[in-house]
Amino acid sequence: MVQPYTKDRPGPLPPAMTGLTLHWIDDDTPLPPTALALGPQSDAPGLLAAGGRVTVARLEEAYRLGVFPWFSPGQPALWWTPDPRMVLPVAEFRLSHSLRKTLRRFLRTPGCELRFDSDFRSVIQACAHTPRAGQDGTWIVPSVMAAYAEWHKADRVHSAETWVNGELVGGLYFVAIGRMCFGESMFAHRTDASKIALAGFVAACRARGIGMVDCQQNTGHLASLGGREIPRADFLAHLTRTVGAAAPADWSYDETAWGLLWPPAADRDAEATPSRDPA
Repeated sequence: MVQPYTKDRPGPLPPAMTGLTLHWIDDDTPLPPTALALGPQSDAPGLLAAGGRVTVARLEEAYRLGVFPWFSPGQPALWWTPDPRMVLPVAEFRLSHSLRKTLRRFLRTPGCELRFDSDFRSVIQACAHTPRAGQDGTWIVPSVMAAYAEWHKADRVHSAETWVNGELVGGLYFVAIGRMCFGESMFAHRTDASKIALAGFVAACRARGIGMVDCQQNTGHLASLGGREIPRADFLAHLTRTVGAAAPADWSYDETAWGLLWPPAADRDAEATPSRDPA
């Protein structure tokens, strides 16, 4: 159903969106084709639809189509499919010399651990509530958090976690369908803690034959780590090839995966001095 936004619709939209013609959906309405998303000349490029609840069934439908929810508290659910799409080709992940030294220090320091799915709920809560420079508020509203937590129980959503002496200091969560992964959000309570989790996640993807991680929207931080934009059509073609493939057996931590990030002799003479703050 295509209708203009009006004040009798549930929840306010940002002022720039109030003149747009949107596809309004309810819980029983399929998402419209991605080709109908608003174009680059609109005030909300990539916006496909509004309305309905964020449920496990809707998330399963959306991610298989290359669509994701993103909205602020008090707004209706907004469904997006940007063009171009920001992705991280796993083979192009940039492991800087400094981050490699940080990782090697982290891995040899007692009490430092990378875990998967040890405390998913704390990770998503930290992603929602950790302040971020230049951002006011969060898109991980209670309804979104509840839906992804439920999806986690169905083995679709996972967390990569950085732990130091029994304390969760950083991490990220991601969606995994078939041989495709979708990065969602990261947080850090110590320097480089989220980068350590991301590097561990990339290593795990390489070990499982996953070639691309969806990053959704462009940021300078992701670009510095190897992320780049590709046309939505190319992204959707990759999605079609991968979401129906056999999924990895599990996402349990495997320390041998770190060896896929750098050659064994790459840091033979790396600095051996332990860090006061390994994460």
